[in-house]
Amino acid sequence: MSLALYLSMSSFALAASISPGPVNIVALATGLRHGFRASMGHVTGATVGFTALLLLSGLGLAELLSRWPAASRLIGAAGVAFLIYLAWNLWRDDGRIADGKAPRPPSAFSGAAQQWLNPKAWLAAIAGMGAFGMGGGPLRIWLFAALYFVICYASIAAWAYAGARLRHCLDDAGRMRAFNRAMAALIALSAVYLAFEG
Repeated sequence: MSLALYLSMSSFALAASISPGPVNIVALATGLRHGFRASMGHVTGATVGFTALLLLSGLGLAELLSRWPAASRLIGAAGVAFLIYLAWNLWRDDGRIADGKAPRPPSAFSGAAQQWLNPKAWLAAIAGMGAFGMGGGPLRIWLFAALYFVICYASIAAWAYAGARLRHCLDDAGRMRAFNRAMAALIALSAVYLAFEG
């Protein structure tokens, strides 16, 4: 494979992974609430979950879903419902960080599940494999997934790190509540867009 192909794959993976989306917003909020180190379980789970989705897309899941449009619609509806659930939980959060009552950070399993219910992840996996994986044989599918894993991990971790760095700016419960509600509004807008676009 040529260097140009690797650069194209990397550019696609970076653009899809670093751009705002529900998983990155959760990583930002988790880093802010719990700190960078405590966010790494979510980051790892989200990366592994997406990479598994990407690999399965390259190995035939996308083709299977194209044959069953009802399954695609069901996944889309579940994704929109999940985004609304995330937005609701962020919206109603009281904004307290260090009182000992803060909920635990999202687990690795939660991060992986978020990717499987994230419409942005499905679009990125199917589009990415369609453009770079399929047609190049199994080796290209695995190489693309490995490259994507590294870039996805670094991207989600960057959002968690940004949240951890913002922590000192939002150490007041009122400011934290306002931040959480802004993030909830962004997630809800994503859900509305996806509901009407699909």
